[in-house]
Amino acid sequence: MNIRSLTRGDGVVIGAAVLLFIASFLDFYSITGADLPSAWDTDVYGLALPTIFLTGFIAAGLLIAARFQPEGRKLGGLTLTAWGTVLSVAAAWNALWSLITTPARADLGAGCLLAFLGTLVLAGVAVAGSKIPALAGPLVPEPKPVTAQPYGAQPGTGYGYPGAQQPPGYGTTPQPDAPYGGTPQDSAGGGFQAAAEFTPFWFAVPVARPLFAEDGSPNPIAELAPGTWYLAVDQRGPSTLIAQTQDGRRGVLNDTAGIQRG
Repeated sequence: MNIRSLTRGDGVVIGAAVLLFIASFLDFYSITGADLPSAWDTDVYGLALPTIFLTGFIAAGLLIAARFQPEGRKLGGLTLTAWGTVLSVAAAWNALWSLITTPARADLGAGCLLAFLGTLVLAGVAVAGSKIPALAGPLVPEPKPVTAQPYGAQPGTGYGYPGAQQPPGYGTTPQPDAPYGGTPQDSAGGGFQAAAEFTPFWFAVPVARPLFAEDGSPNPIAELAPGTWYLAVDQRGPSTLIAQTQDGRRGVLNDTAGIQRG
């Protein structure tokens, strides 16, 4: 299990599940002068526990579990993400009805309100989270190591690095940008300089290529298809990328030959 496969949207899903768990122990409804139990007392609230809270917990678990499974794995003909989306929408719908059908002489309790808020956020991320760029980024950014260049060498201008030149120093002649996929150029004079920070970019592959887990597992976690744009979020070595699919999966692309940069 690689936590770097999680996106910010997955973090929101986990937060919504925690909120839903807290809500399950609060008063679902309230009556002045009476102490009503939480949703775990099914004798009072009937199906509120299984239709709202347990359904929401299962939905969140499926959405997170899908990140650690090979892409395309199905359960009953549907992917784990599809199951999680359906269940999260069902939980939000049931929570909405719990607001509408408040019993006579009763008021909405904190548990009922928080349950609706938690399931609404859960369903929203499940349905539209992959389409929101702010939620598609990695939950835990990968550290970017800075390495010293050989004496007199220019900052890295090879595969995936920004093409900006450094200001010329004493006895140094500015080097032209290396072509895409090129290697760093040496220059006379100069001193120790750090590698330029990697800039994410969009790319497409010419043929289908496997995407492997960042932990070195030999089994692919996804397959990059031609005609689809993917996001390169980091680089490992001169010809290896850390790529992110449209559904937020992150992995290692070892074969970068012939890719088209956006």
